[in-house]
Amino acid sequence: MITVAIVEDDQDIRESLALLINGTPNFNCVGTYNSVEKGVKGIMKEQPDVVLMDIGLPGMSGIEGIKILKEKEPEIDILVLTIQSDDRIVFDALCAGACGYLVKDTPPAQLLEAIQESHEGGAPMSTRIARLVVESFQVTPQTNLTNRETEVLTHLCKGKSYKMIADDLCISEETVRRHIKNIYRKLEVHSKSEAVAKAFKEKLVKL
Repeated sequence: MITVAIVEDDQDIRESLALLINGTPNFNCVGTYNSVEKGVKGIMKEQPDVVLMDIGLPGMSGIEGIKILKEKEPEIDILVLTIQSDDRIVFDALCAGACGYLVKDTPPAQLLEAIQESHEGGAPMSTRIARLVVESFQVTPQTNLTNRETEVLTHLCKGKSYKMIADDLCISEETVRRHIKNIYRKLEVHSKSEAVAKAFKEKLVKL
């Protein structure tokens, strides 16, 4: 069972998301909130697996909410769901600790898949967000990653889970985890979202 919390100020969207999640086997919405301030309190109490976070919220912004939640619960997976697709906002959300970035016109089935991917270690993104990120990447010779580590990081930046990376590269999931551990150490980061954000900022891979 994947538990989900929603931080969204639009009541109709909030209720629709909750109905979708609760109406799907193995998914459960454990809380809905119309602001970051209320969301942080509820999320800390309910401890959901995945948080769907809007960006443009009354009061504190969603990006500030991501930072606060990641400071309190570093292992929590926060998936941005917003109408905003400006490259600076995407970058800020990833830097804050979001594990993925979707726009609100994402089809319901794809949204559910993204929630599951997030829970399994992936970094899902809407097609046009992924394209924006891809267009921002270029190879840089300054990286000290090995070729295989760069391959793993590239797949991670595409939003793939550890299992998908293992299948694509014909290696075991344990080997993927070992490479990712080395990537974290070399990039001086502590999570997949930080690794993707740093790759985005420093243009460490070419997609």
